[in-house]
Amino acid sequence: MPINVGITFLVGGILGWLVVKLLNPKPQLHGLIIATCASGNMGNLMIILVPAICDEEGSPFGNRSVCRSIGLSYASFSMAVNYQLVRSSATQFKALGLVKSGNKDMDSDPRSLLLPKPQQNQDLEIQVKEKVSTRTYIKDLLHQILEELFAPPTVGAILGFIFGATNWLRNLIIGENAPLRVIQDSVKLLGDGTIPCITLILGGNLIQGLRSSAVKMSVIVGVICVRYIILPVVGVGVVQLAWSLGYLPPDPLFRYVLMLQFTLPPAMNISTMAQLFDVAQDECSVIFLWTYLVASLALTMWSTIFLSILS
Repeated sequence: MPINVGITFLVGGILGWLVVKLLNPKPQLHGLIIATCASGNMGNLMIILVPAICDEEGSPFGNRSVCRSIGLSYASFSMAVNYQLVRSSATQFKALGLVKSGNKDMDSDPRSLLLPKPQQNQDLEIQVKEKVSTRTYIKDLLHQILEELFAPPTVGAILGFIFGATNWLRNLIIGENAPLRVIQDSVKLLGDGTIPCITLILGGNLIQGLRSSAVKMSVIVGVICVRYIILPVVGVGVVQLAWSLGYLPPDPLFRYVLMLQFTLPPAMNISTMAQLFDVAQDECSVIFLWTYLVASLALTMWSTIFLSILS
């Protein structure tokens, strides 16, 4: 599954880069378009969709309760892997933040706001090159890696893997006779309330898209074509090829989850990053509005196709 998620990011990122090169949008939209094409919403949508498919009559996934249990584990693992990749896309928004920052000299004229002083820039570049060293680079790299590892979602995912893979730790928390079952009940209670809260936040972000037209229609159509036409076709080909080569288990639900990962709308964390770095917030809301409107039709259509392939 991590390889499949990585393929979605790789193929989506390449297609997003092609959209940027073909349509030539504003510079501050380059990273946003690539991020929306590369990263899908594998969090709350997967947790909602997979159990719902298990409850459908005529589902090819067998017993409903077993299907829901295994499907939630697939969706949770997919969400944990996807978070790390989505978090790495924050560098795109950090880079875009440089586009919005201009010369803030109050005594400068409009021409100087656009044309920086060449000699001053050369002096600054020389000073920066003298200060940056290999030791500083390694230190910053290690600091970034540690920051990623000790982020709360990362720590939670690691602890979940440890408790899930160790029998005696799992028996302490999970099960009707577990002595620390109250921990599982508390976490489940919080998790059940998280999904509606995330959905409300998504709705609030989409409302901003109704009040703005900051993105050309060609860009919106390009993102929609990548996410709901090209990526699902690539996903079917990748999963079926891996299945024919014997790299996947015989569980049809696992193959369905892998295909579904190619069909999801953009990740909600992209909107959070746009607000965090104050970059392309209106444009992000517009893209999210249209992609999530089309998602209701695209997910239904592709889920029907996936089920027919797996039946």
